[in-house]
Amino acid sequence: MQSVIARVSLSAILSNAEKIKTRAGVPLIAVVKDDAYGHGAERVALALAGRVRGFAVATVGEGAALRIAGVREEILVLTPPLCGEDVRRLAAYRLTATIASRRSLLLCGEAGGALRAHVAVNTGMNRFGVLPKEALAACRAARAAGIGVTGLFSHFYLPADERAREEQYRLFSESAEAVRAEFPSALFHLSATGGMLAGRKYNFDAVRCGIALYGYLPDAFRGALAVQPALSLYAAVAGSGEQFGGGIGYRRAERAFGRLYTLRAGYGDGFFRAGGLGAEGELCMDACVCAGAAREGEMRCILRDMTEYAQRNGTTEYEALVRVTKRAVIEYV
Repeated sequence: MQSVIARVSLSAILSNAEKIKTRAGVPLIAVVKDDAYGHGAERVALALAGRVRGFAVATVGEGAALRIAGVREEILVLTPPLCGEDVRRLAAYRLTATIASRRSLLLCGEAGGALRAHVAVNTGMNRFGVLPKEALAACRAARAAGIGVTGLFSHFYLPADERAREEQYRLFSESAEAVRAEFPSALFHLSATGGMLAGRKYNFDAVRCGIALYGYLPDAFRGALAVQPALSLYAAVAGSGEQFGGGIGYRRAERAFGRLYTLRAGYGDGFFRAGGLGAEGELCMDACVCAGAAREGEMRCILRDMTEYAQRNGTTEYEALVRVTKRAVIEYV
């Protein structure tokens, strides 16, 4: 096969989910945005159905795709609606909106009572959210507009930094206490993977975990939970033979290699051009040249350890995961 193959272990994801729930002591909102970090959102969500409190996605389109696939649990769209079309689709697919500003509140009000929403609180990350002192007023305004307020949430920007974490925890706790008095059935959630690992007191009613589901942890919490990577990548050997001439890929060969082989994987597939995958030098757009002997047509595992690969390329597992499955065919095992 000419496509890169991404083999995803659903059993590893399910095992990771159980470990997260045990550690957190509260229900799990599974973050499956960006195609479940490249693992295939629909299949991952369907595998987790009945085992989690709900799901979180980045966009209305992602949420709609899960509904079409048959996901019945609550689906929270983390990006606030930006236009009337977003709101209409939120209502049509029974998705939960994020209210993060007066404008997003007014847009959600256009649904005429057909929408549920969680209010986002900006406790210091400065991505989305109303100010902590405005949280109760935002919930009241949403209710007055006919919106079902079913949750309140925020997000740690540096969960490993105790001082920053405690300040955000204090601000969210104060907001949550005020809101809970009038909205006792609302779901309060603050922690993603890092916050969940920092301590149970940060978990409130649920945790939103993404990276841990797929077998990796933030740098500061590495080793804190025995999760297992769910993804491995394979590519076909597209060429093999004796070295000829003076080049190797897009550079001059600096030594004699003897035999070389070419994998059908390159930076057009989302891999970093700078190298890795066993390549000699930089990757081509759709191929990489490696030293050694191989048989044309055979499939080779080219990437299993996303931590080492990310560190080699100066980034995180988060970025690497959402890149490397861009053109891959996913196989579930």
